[in-house]
Amino acid sequence: MNLPDQSGLPIQLLAACFNKTSATYKFYWFLSILGRVEEGETQISKNDLFAEMISHSWFTVNYFHVSFGKQDKLQQAVENIKHVEQLTVDANRSTIFERLSHTNNKSTLRELRYFNTEVPHRFLSPWFRAEDINLAYEYSRAYFNNCPYALFKDHVTINPVWVDYLKKNARILKDFCYWNLTLYLQAKNPNVPDIPNKLTKSPGRKSLREQRMFWDVVIGELGSVDCIYTNSRLAIGNYAVEHFIPYAFVSHDLIWNLIPADSSFNSSKNDKLPVLEKYFEPFYQLQKSAIDIMQHVAPKNKLLQDYLTVFPSLGSEHINYNKFLEQVQPLVTIASNNGFEFLKYGR
Repeated sequence: MNLPDQSGLPIQLLAACFNKTSATYKFYWFLSILGRVEEGETQISKNDLFAEMISHSWFTVNYFHVSFGKQDKLQQAVENIKHVEQLTVDANRSTIFERLSHTNNKSTLRELRYFNTEVPHRFLSPWFRAEDINLAYEYSRAYFNNCPYALFKDHVTINPVWVDYLKKNARILKDFCYWNLTLYLQAKNPNVPDIPNKLTKSPGRKSLREQRMFWDVVIGELGSVDCIYTNSRLAIGNYAVEHFIPYAFVSHDLIWNLIPADSSFNSSKNDKLPVLEKYFEPFYQLQKSAIDIMQHVAPKNKLLQDYLTVFPSLGSEHINYNKFLEQVQPLVTIASNNGFEFLKYGR
């Protein structure tokens, strides 16, 4: 992915910022700067930028449980600040930023200020030797090699020659940053699906109307089904469409991972993982019944195609317990390793 060129600006040096990264700091630092410049700021508080770094990474860490790597202090800071500031997992970015930019909590301030010794000067490494922090501050204030900002104790000042470029190309620059961040996190999470869609909080989940219609057909043919979690009887109109493996991990609504469930239980399950020893057998039997019924009464239903990501074909000889378990079990294991909790066995 190439960045837009502009005469007189060393765009190749900006592109080189992410060539060698051992943590996520540079990605979130640059995203934070772009957001502030878009709002017209050219002298930007460092603490505001650090607060923005936390708010940008909040959902990826707390909701999707994507690992930044064991040595990454940003992930640790997000997790610690969530507890200290008593912020919710689904808090929006503006709420998080407002809380952190005005906090007086010493623990939170310590978490934020850690990044002052890590990212502001190191980001400028393509422009000059930035390992020496004092020299980096001196060079930056002279805008050496047309670096994008000058460093001061409590703030940065955007180089005037960069302001228009950053504003005009903010969308492309963010995409470039997210693209590089995706590559970095995919290497840290090789078995986690759909990393790109776990970098920002979605404005809203898609409707499950078609999936509900699918299960309405199945339940209509059977008369009712039992909730695999509560054993309560479910009929058309009194159930929730539930992700067996949490959406926060799989990031899709494929029908092979969706089942009808007791509405009140679905609300309390949240993003908990199913205990396969208890729940996989009834899950499999319910899905197998659905495949058999839909192939008989609605063979052209497009959601049947979702099962082809699990089975080579929908012939009865290919729909088997072990094949399905081979799809589900590794996903549950990886999700657990990434921090997703299991349902209590007694539920």
